[in-house]
Amino acid sequence: MALLLSLLTALVVISCGPGGSLGCDLPQSHILLSKENALLFRRMWRNSTSSCPKDGRDLRLPRAMVNGSQVQKAQPIAVLHEMLRHISDLLLTEHASAAWDTTLLNQLRMGLHRQLADLEPCLKQETEEEGAVPPTQGPTLAVRRYFEGLCRYLKDKKYSDCAWDRVQVEILKSWSSILNLTRHVK
Repeated sequence: MALLLSLLTALVVISCGPGGSLGCDLPQSHILLSKENALLFRRMWRNSTSSCPKDGRDLRLPRAMVNGSQVQKAQPIAVLHEMLRHISDLLLTEHASAAWDTTLLNQLRMGLHRQLADLEPCLKQETEEEGAVPPTQGPTLAVRRYFEGLCRYLKDKKYSDCAWDRVQVEILKSWSSILNLTRHVK
């Protein structure tokens, strides 16, 4: 009996520590919330890019940085948090309110806020762990630069409908990475 109790205790310590799944428990509803937010964002889709002139700028998310093994080993929660925070920041601008249906936009903003709140304790734990990659390098920096590029693009294009359409396409593409990271974190 003592051996069984010792093994059980060791198992609990291992699974709850930094060597466990991630040592952090997100609410069960987090993956569902992430999917709901993605669907809500898709419902906001206007799809008017066909009338927009072609633009040669490369706005693509560096998928290798976000979906690759670098993230799996580094800070998946930090990368996920960074992506959601930047999407939320983009949607909080007054220009976003002019571009989309405000009811859907407000619902999405609230959903993103809940997702970010869910991630806060895990982010704090992840950044305190030994060997954490500083947010000024690696995948988190790539995500930050990507979203800064989207903001510059919008500003350069004077927040035109065509610019918002292009940015919306990019954000839609990034949702698959967000869902993958959410599953990995969970």
